[in-house]
Amino acid sequence: MPDYDGLSSRIAALCAGETDEVALMATLVCEVHHSDDRFHWTGFYRVVSEGLLKIGPYQGGHGCLVIPFERGVCGACARTRQAQLVPDVEAFEGHIACASSTRSELVLPVQNAKGDLLGVFDLDSDFPDAFTQEDADRLGAILDSVFANVSRS
Repeated sequence: MPDYDGLSSRIAALCAGETDEVALMATLVCEVHHSDDRFHWTGFYRVVSEGLLKIGPYQGGHGCLVIPFERGVCGACARTRQAQLVPDVEAFEGHIACASSTRSELVLPVQNAKGDLLGVFDLDSDFPDAFTQEDADRLGAILDSVFANVSRS
């Protein structure tokens, strides 16, 4: 389990004053990815048009380039704007296997203060049942604070 208080403080310091969403995504993904050995692929999928996500900054092996809202765990998160905590990806109907080694997944919605969906934050693990509700809650709080000042034009 990461030191979420320390992680949150580091990310806040690194992102202070920045409003560019891609710069924020790149910084956040680097810090989170290296904070815990359970995080084998960590990245963002950005909303680029209605109903469509495209890969953003990430750490780990290659990810899927494009994900429609209708497909996979990331699509479910974008569609519902609710965290998706998946202990076994094989049991998730419609799971997209970007990496065959992935066994569990946590995907969180990324919104600005106005409620605009900017994308989703995806964490994959090669371990089954790797993520907890605490991971979802603490990472969700970090995302909310980092992206609060981002606006979409």
